[in-house]
Amino acid sequence: MSRSSLPGLLGDIADIAGSDVALTIARSHGGTRVSIPPRAEPNHWLTRLVGLDVADRICRGLAIVDADGRPAAIRHEVLPLGPASARSLARRRAAEALAQGASGRAAAREAGLHERTIWRMKAKDKDQGELF
Repeated sequence: MSRSSLPGLLGDIADIAGSDVALTIARSHGGTRVSIPPRAEPNHWLTRLVGLDVADRICRGLAIVDADGRPAAIRHEVLPLGPASARSLARRRAAEALAQGASGRAAAREAGLHERTIWRMKAKDKDQGELF
């Protein structure tokens, strides 16, 4: 099984149902505690969000088998924010502003970041160099 670059439970979900589904779940419930049953339930938040078939695939893929061989739910697990986090969104906004020719100061204001953060972002890009 391949391993997604998304953190924790989101990575597991991405491996089961794809990155797009995992990101949809992160945007909807990231940063909060969630419970995921061993089988999809019609009125569960996950089923309403991604549909019964996809939710059931996720539920079965994440189910934990207890000592008696029965599937058990995941309970009260904090779902990571992943790329939906405020910091990631701010950095993406800054990178977009810089790509459109904004100054470091303007990009910092646009993204709500410190100017030093922009300097570090620009320095890291320079450190990467050209590939071709």
